[in-house]
Amino acid sequence: MKRGVAILLVAILIVAAMTLTGLLDPRRFADAWPAIKQLSSEMFPPDFKRYQSWLRPLADTLAMSVAGTALAVALSLPLALFAAHNTTPNRIVYQATRAVLNLLRSIPELIMGILFVAMVGFGALPGVLAVGLHSVGMIGKFFAESIEHVDPKPIEAARAAGASQFQVIWHAVLPQAMPQLADTTIYRWEYNFRASTVLGAVGAGGIGFELIAALRVLEYAQVSAILICILICVTIVDGIGASLRNYLK
Repeated sequence: MKRGVAILLVAILIVAAMTLTGLLDPRRFADAWPAIKQLSSEMFPPDFKRYQSWLRPLADTLAMSVAGTALAVALSLPLALFAAHNTTPNRIVYQATRAVLNLLRSIPELIMGILFVAMVGFGALPGVLAVGLHSVGMIGKFFAESIEHVDPKPIEAARAAGASQFQVIWHAVLPQAMPQLADTTIYRWEYNFRASTVLGAVGAGGIGFELIAALRVLEYAQVSAILICILICVTIVDGIGASLRNYLK
């Protein structure tokens, strides 16, 4: 009975959200059809004449995703140890670290990108900082949850043997959590590549900057070509991520 009521309430909430956002309004889609036809005619066939000038921005986007993920992991691991109840020094540190992770997750990459562009200027660096710091909020949370779910028996044994807190973490916690930490890192890298393409909209460099530039001058054939290049790169990155996960199993 309770499950049925819960399902009904969720269904009502979903229908209400769809109604409020116009998703169930067929007139909105009917009015959009002429614009869709116009854009489709202008976007196809794609124009790849400038493809050579997109190679460096694509490489910058890949570099941003790798550097941003590495930065995020380096910051997330110590924070995760403070944010996990079985490794944190005390309750105050636990709550404070959780609050920091919540704050970093709540600020979108684009907003961080704008702030870092204002601080360090245009280019890939603000993109790396934005992707990296935003990722800390999510990676740190997942790392902490993985650490909390390790088997407590090796931890108790290490402490009973007189091991220091660092030794407990190094020998009893991290070896158990490492597969989950690696999975989280790879998944986040795949996400960060896609996120890095968007940061070009705020001047953070990469292929996103070329995409926004083509949109501003209404070169929709180039827009579709850039989107195809991004799709190919995303597919390659996802394939590399899948191969890394299989290798680590």
